[in-house]
Amino acid sequence: MTTPTATNVAHGDAHVDVQAGVVHGDINFYRLPPDPNPQDQFAAAMHYLDGRVRDQARTLIEKAVAGGYVTAEVQFFRLIALLSGRTLRQLAPEELDRLIAICASLPHLDNRDEWVAGLKVIGRLLTPICDAETDLVVKEIDALNKRQRDEIYGHLEALLEGAMQDEMWWKSVALAQLQRTTGDRHTRIWKFFHPTPAQPRTLPVQPAAVPLRDWLGAGAGVGVFTLAVVQMSVLVAARGTLDPYLGLLAGLIGLASFCLGGADRYYRETRLRVKEAQIRPPQQRRREAPPDGFARKVDRLFDRYFRRYVPRGTDRAYWLAQTAGIRRHLRDEVVELYREQRIEVDRVAWLVRHLVSDVRGQWERDTLTAYRQQLRTPAKTWVLNAGGLALLAAGCFWAVPAVVTTAPLSGTFWLLLTAVSAVLAIRSSFRIVAERRRVVDDQAERDDKDTARWEAYHRWRHKLSDKPSDTEMAAWLESDRKVLVNQAMQQYRLRPSQVIAHAFIEAPAPSCKKARYPQGPWRYSRYRLLLFLLTDDGVRQVNIDLEFETVASHTTQRLNYRFDAVAAVRIDGIATRQQTFELTLFNGEPISIRVTEPDNETLQDDENAAKIAELSLDAAGLNHTLHVLEGVAAEGKEWVKHRRRRANERLANLASAIRGLLD
Repeated sequence: MTTPTATNVAHGDAHVDVQAGVVHGDINFYRLPPDPNPQDQFAAAMHYLDGRVRDQARTLIEKAVAGGYVTAEVQFFRLIALLSGRTLRQLAPEELDRLIAICASLPHLDNRDEWVAGLKVIGRLLTPICDAETDLVVKEIDALNKRQRDEIYGHLEALLEGAMQDEMWWKSVALAQLQRTTGDRHTRIWKFFHPTPAQPRTLPVQPAAVPLRDWLGAGAGVGVFTLAVVQMSVLVAARGTLDPYLGLLAGLIGLASFCLGGADRYYRETRLRVKEAQIRPPQQRRREAPPDGFARKVDRLFDRYFRRYVPRGTDRAYWLAQTAGIRRHLRDEVVELYREQRIEVDRVAWLVRHLVSDVRGQWERDTLTAYRQQLRTPAKTWVLNAGGLALLAAGCFWAVPAVVTTAPLSGTFWLLLTAVSAVLAIRSSFRIVAERRRVVDDQAERDDKDTARWEAYHRWRHKLSDKPSDTEMAAWLESDRKVLVNQAMQQYRLRPSQVIAHAFIEAPAPSCKKARYPQGPWRYSRYRLLLFLLTDDGVRQVNIDLEFETVASHTTQRLNYRFDAVAAVRIDGIATRQQTFELTLFNGEPISIRVTEPDNETLQDDENAAKIAELSLDAAGLNHTLHVLEGVAAEGKEWVKHRRRRANERLANLASAIRGLLD
C-alpha cells in the first residue's frame, strides 16, 4: 500500500456556505408532548430511527423501556437501534453488555407474532452462521412481513461476517437501489427545501384624502356663487322681461352639464397620469439597497424572474427596458408589504413569480395598457362637457347684458363674483369627486388583486402539499450512501466481508440549500462526503460530491493509506457549534471539512442550537465515524486486533444467551 500525500477537501481556511435554512414550522413530527408517557417516547424514537438519528432513537427507546413499556415490538426496535449500521465488533464494551442484557431479558421466542418472528431472525443473526446456513437464514428473513424484513435489511446489513455478510449486503444494496427513487423523488425532493410560502397581502387602499383648502374652496365657492346668482336674479327681475331669466336658467343648466362632464374627464385624465407613471421607466437611478437586506433580495428576485419569463417572440433586452417601470413599482409594493414582518425572501418568491407571470400574460394578450382604453374620455362626457359649455355661453349672451344695463356697478360686481366663485368651486369639487372615485376604483382593483393572489397562493400550496417527510429524506439519503459504498467497494474490488468497517463524514456542500423539521436534523440539497473503508491492508478514502436533489454523484478524490499513517483525528469548534472534522496523516496536510454551521436564526421557541447540531451530527453518523477513526489513530492496525479480541469473549456469552432463546 502506498501512502500518498493528502490534500485538503476544503482548501486552506475555506468553509462551506449554505443558503438560509428552512424550518417547516407546521410539522410536529419530532416534537414530544410536555409530559410524554413511554408510548409517546417510543413513537418519537421510531421517527428518529427512521430518520437515521440512531443515538437519539436509542435514548428514547431506553426511556420507554425504563417506564415499563416493554413489548415484542419495542424489543425488536431496541435491538435494531442498538445494532444499526454496525458490526458486533464495532460495539463498545458497554454496548455489548447492554446487548447481552437485552437478549437475556427476552422471553422464549416460540409464538407466531410478527414482532417475535423478527426477534427470532435477529437472534439468528447474532449467533455464528456457517456458510452452509446462509441460504436458510436469508429465507427466514425473506419470510418475514415487509416491515420487519425492510428494517433488518435496512439496518443490519453490516452485522455479520463471511458469506452471510456478503449476502446480507447485496440484499441491502438491491433494496437501496429500489428505495432511492421511490415516491417520485425526482419530482418531489426540491419541495422539502422550499419554505412555507407567506400568505398573500395587498396594500390597503389609501382613504380619501381631501385637503382642507378644497373643502373650504368648494363650500365658500358654492355659497358665494349662490348669493351672486340670487343678486343677479333680483337685478334681472327689475327689468320685468322674461328673456334674461331664460338666459340665466340656460347658463345654470349649461354650467351643471359642464361640471358633470368636466368632473368625469378630470378624473380620467388624472388617473391615466398615475397609471402611466407606474409603467414609465424610472428617470433617475435608485439608491442601492443594502446587499444583505430584504429589499435587495427582492430586487434580485424580480431581476431573475423578469429575465426568465420573457414573452414569446419578444427580445429580452426590449422586454426588460419596457417593463423597467412596472418592475420597480411591483418591487416597491412587495418590499412595503413584507419588509417589517421578518419574513425570509424565499417565502415570497411565489408571489414575485405570480406578479411577473401576470405581467408577461398581459403583455402577450396586449392588455398591459388596457387602462388607456378604459380611461379614454367617452363621447357622452364630451357631449356633456362641450354642450354644457355652449349652453353656458348662450345663457351668458342673454343674461349678462341685462344685468349690466340694469345696474352697471353692482351688476358688474356680481357677475365677476359669480365667475370667480364658480371657478373656485368647480376646481375644488373636481378634486373632491376625483379622490372619492379613486378610492372606489382602488378598492375594486385591490379586490381583484387579492383574489388573484389568493388563487395563486392556493395553487402553490397544493403543489407543495406532497412535500417529502423527513423519513423519506432519510431513507433516500441512506440508500444513496449504501449505493456509494457499494460503488467504492467495486472500484477497489472488495467484497463486503473484506471490509472491517465503513464510515462517512458528511458535510453540506458549498451553496447548498438546507431544511429540517422542528427538533429534527438538517438535510441538505448537496453533500460533500468522505467515505472510509477499513480493510486488513489499511484505509481506503473516497471523497464524493452528492447532488441529493438530482441523485447524481461524482468522486473528487481517492486516497489509500496504512493504519499507522493516521496521526490524529479530531473535531474542532464543539463549543461554538461550528464543528470542523480534521484528519491528519503523518506525511500530508490535514484533511479538513466543516461539518456543521452555527445557526440561531431558524431556532423555534422550544429548540436549542446545541441539540439541533447534535441531532444533525447523529444523523450524519459522525459519532460512529469518530469512534472508528480515533481508534485507528490511537492504535493503528492493532486497533482491529484488539477490538476483535476484546469482543470475542462477550460475543461468546451473547451467542449462548441467544441459543437458549431459540432452542
